[in-house]
Amino acid sequence: MIIDKLIIPEHIVNEVRNNVDNNENAGRLTPQILEYIYEAKLFKLFVPEALNGLMLPLPEALRVFEKAAWIDGSFGWLVTIGSGGGFFAATLPPVQSKLLFEGANAVVAGSGHANGIAKPVDGGYIVSGQWKYCSGSTYASLFTANCRLEDQQGEEVGIRSFAFLPEQVNIIRDWNSFGLKATESHSISVKDAFVPLERTFDIMSTPNYEDPIYRYPFMPFAQTSFAAVCLGICRHFLEEARAFAVARQEDWAQTRPQRLEALCSLVQESENSLETVARKFYETVDRTWSEFVRNGTMSEQQQLEVGQTCQALARNTLDHAHAIFPFLGMTVLMEDTLMNRLWRDLHTATQHSVLASV
Repeated sequence: MIIDKLIIPEHIVNEVRNNVDNNENAGRLTPQILEYIYEAKLFKLFVPEALNGLMLPLPEALRVFEKAAWIDGSFGWLVTIGSGGGFFAATLPPVQSKLLFEGANAVVAGSGHANGIAKPVDGGYIVSGQWKYCSGSTYASLFTANCRLEDQQGEEVGIRSFAFLPEQVNIIRDWNSFGLKATESHSISVKDAFVPLERTFDIMSTPNYEDPIYRYPFMPFAQTSFAAVCLGICRHFLEEARAFAVARQEDWAQTRPQRLEALCSLVQESENSLETVARKFYETVDRTWSEFVRNGTMSEQQQLEVGQTCQALARNTLDHAHAIFPFLGMTVLMEDTLMNRLWRDLHTATQHSVLASV
């Protein structure tokens, strides 16, 4: 299987985990970790092989996202977001896709919100706007964002996606979240930027490549990707909670036996529950993906099933964090502890709107 070629080596796991405090304080990954992502093509899981990508099927890519998030939340989030930008390689004109996605360090940052205004001019558009939460903003080789189109009379006539070059973009360093701190999810803005017609696109248009992922509906694509991140972070949280209990077993057995018993019981119950939900998640994704590849379409009922499964997984991971955290004592209230960071990262990842149940 392709996934065997994408096992993240132990020295990279150690490199990421040994640098998490520096990453969180600096608000970014180290250059060494970023270079590994480029070399392993982890930002190019959905880029065609013809453009120097890996082109994984969705179920295999989700397992990569989970593993990356298990290593570290920010690392996993950035791999997931960066890979997701490959979705646009099939919607830009082929010449532009080759130019913008073929490079070894090609990676997209951007936003799906239509917070820009695009006015038509000869050969393209003049665009101004500002967009929030653009993960990976400082190293992106390409930015994408949605804009409202205005005609010559200033009337809104639709929405279209635009690709901006880094030199056209101003990065507003405003990512101040309490979790996923090293994702550089800053706002971006452009002012009176000229975008030629060939660097605009519509993600609903017929894709220029045949790979099934480019015809997969965008909402379940986003939901499954972020759910995999939540799963990876929660697995790490539960592993650390078990290690925490083991480390305090000798002392707490004498001083706090009831707390120790409750914590050990909760961790075991949570691990069992999470494994059940994870199996359902992957079973649902694997089955519906196979049917999608075979039939070429995904029914509304299947999309609803995938969405509900992803939302249930996100709720499940939070339930475990909420149940266990009060039993960990005062130490984990400190932001420089691993358990605290995992708790914060999990709450930040599950906050994404596509995982909300209401």
